[in-house]
Amino acid sequence: MKLSCLQENLSQGLSIVGRAVPSRTTMPILNNILMATDQGQLKLTATNLELSIVHWVGAKVDVPGMLTVPARNLVDLISSLPPDQVSLEMNPENLSLALKCGTVTASFRGISAEEFPVLPELKDEDGVAVKAEVLQKALEQVTFAASNDDSHPVLTGVLAEFEGETLTFAAADGFRLSVRHLPLVSPVSHPFKVIIPARALSELMRILSAQEEPVKISTTSTHNQVLFRLKHTVLNSQLIDGNFPDYRRIIPQTGALRVVLGREEWLQACKRAAIFARDVADIVRLKVSPGEMVVSANSAESGQGATRLVASVEGEPLEIAFNVRFLVAVLAALDTPQVALELNTATSPGVIKAVGEEAQFTHVVMPMHLGR
Repeated sequence: MKLSCLQENLSQGLSIVGRAVPSRTTMPILNNILMATDQGQLKLTATNLELSIVHWVGAKVDVPGMLTVPARNLVDLISSLPPDQVSLEMNPENLSLALKCGTVTASFRGISAEEFPVLPELKDEDGVAVKAEVLQKALEQVTFAASNDDSHPVLTGVLAEFEGETLTFAAADGFRLSVRHLPLVSPVSHPFKVIIPARALSELMRILSAQEEPVKISTTSTHNQVLFRLKHTVLNSQLIDGNFPDYRRIIPQTGALRVVLGREEWLQACKRAAIFARDVADIVRLKVSPGEMVVSANSAESGQGATRLVASVEGEPLEIAFNVRFLVAVLAALDTPQVALELNTATSPGVIKAVGEEAQFTHVVMPMHLGR
């Protein structure tokens, strides 16, 4: 293998695939990045056996070949190089990779590419397409609600339901639920649903910001893996086996009280209240009365703070408590100027919707005990 490419492009590609390299593993080959020539490009691959990322870098290929190289050293060195052309040449006899960039030279000891795990490949025509910016926004509004508790694997994932011209994402951790509907570029022939690890979707979000073309989503025939195909990158993840809870039963169908107010104003009020809520299990109080909502937190140790917000209120006055971290998370994930809070009683779940996008996004959050 002998090739050359730009330092900037190589560094970007390595930073993308490097996210799939495991921090700990008993398999030395997984600490390496597979570098292979592929139709006049440099193909970079990394995997932890659950998540795999492949990225193609434009290159001038003189001699084809492939080799795996230690990820950490390679990523650190390439990122430190000047913005110049990087020349790479493999020695097939001792499986080493020589590097030259300007006045810098280096050599890496590699492992044979034959030891690297084989990843699934699908045909280009397989899968359904979603606009990149729409997918990015949807994931930002859902993935944060997934659980971090590995004792309930299903809740560490995001449910993806494909039906007709709509893709629905749902995530829940037992205390909150986020649901987002988004349009597909073309309808699916048969409805199906899978559970995708939230961590894989978080990595996808990092890559999507630079994507303009639609993203193609496909699953293997046995529905045990999902692939996201971008312009220069393919992300492949194992799916979570199990049955996701029926989230539709969790969503209250009506709200006796509806509060509409500025999203940014509510977000900042919650952040201020969080300063005092730290000492009281992150409990923040919402007191709704005609024309306003007061966001407050009271700590016997550190003090108290409150913000009065102007709001459009339909219904009877009510006081309810929530975990302020949950409120901050959902308000920060939205981008509409106004949001709506729908409530029934102080002990019933609250529903947060984006005004103007009520049909697309729903967030349900459980209340906390309101001590007197």
